[in-house]
Amino acid sequence: MARWALTEGGAGDWVRGVASEMSELRTAAIAATLRSCQLFSGVSRDDLQAIAGFAVLRSVPKGGYLFREGDAAEGFYVAQKGAINVHRVSPTGKEQTIYVFRPGESFAEAAIATKQGYPANARAVEASTVVLVPKAPFLDLLGRRPDLALRMLGSMSQHLRVLVGLIEDMTLKDVETRFLNWVLKRVPAGVNGAATVELGTTKRVLAAELGTSSETLSRTFAKLRDDGLMDVGAKELEMADVEAVRGRFRKLLGER
Repeated sequence: MARWALTEGGAGDWVRGVASEMSELRTAAIAATLRSCQLFSGVSRDDLQAIAGFAVLRSVPKGGYLFREGDAAEGFYVAQKGAINVHRVSPTGKEQTIYVFRPGESFAEAAIATKQGYPANARAVEASTVVLVPKAPFLDLLGRRPDLALRMLGSMSQHLRVLVGLIEDMTLKDVETRFLNWVLKRVPAGVNGAATVELGTTKRVLAAELGTSSETLSRTFAKLRDDGLMDVGAKELEMADVEAVRGRFRKLLGER
C-alpha cells in the first residue's frame, strides 16, 4: 500500500508540474499578444506579465458573437488570431461595419470607463482567438499603480490618434478611393515601380472593413484591372506601377 501511495503521489506531482508549466506558457502567450498591441506600448514587461496573469483567452468560431450591443461589459479585448467585425445594426436592420480588428489590435476599451453595456456588436468573420482583459482586476491594478495608469493614459492617447485616422479613412467618398488608400498604406516606403501586396484576408472581410458589399468591391477590382492599374488574386494583388496607382488616388481626392 505504501508503495502505491508513493507512486500515486509522484503522479500527482507530475500532473501539477505539467499544469503549472501550461499555465506559464499560456501567460507568456497572452503577454506576447499584449506586447504587440499599440495600447500597451508604454507598459513595462513586469506590468504586462501582471495583466497577462488575470487576462483570459477566448476562442470564437467563424460567425460567432463575442458580444452584442447592450451586453454587460466584461472588459476590453485584444485580437490574437483571426478577425473581429465590430458593427451596429440600424432600426431598419442594415448592418454598418465600424471596423474589422485583426491580430495586435484592441477594441471595446470604453468598457473600462463606463457602467454602460457594449455600444456595438462584435462578430468573428474568421475563426478567432482574443484576449479579454477583465474590467475589475484591471481597474484594481491601475488603482494600486498610478504610474502604470499614467503610462496607459499615454498609450491610449496614441491609440486614439490611430482610431481617428481610421475614421478619417472611412470618410473617403467612394469605395475605390477607400480601397486605394488601403492598398497604398501597405506598400513599402520608397517603392514606385512594381509591387505585390498581400491581402491577408478574404474579399468578404475586406469589403466589410471598407464599408461596402462584396459585389461592389468585385466591381472595383474589375475597374482597376481594366484600367491596367492592378490585378487582384485570391491572396494578393499585383501592381506594375505604384506611382500610377498613387496618381489615381490623388485624382480621386481632387488633388493635382
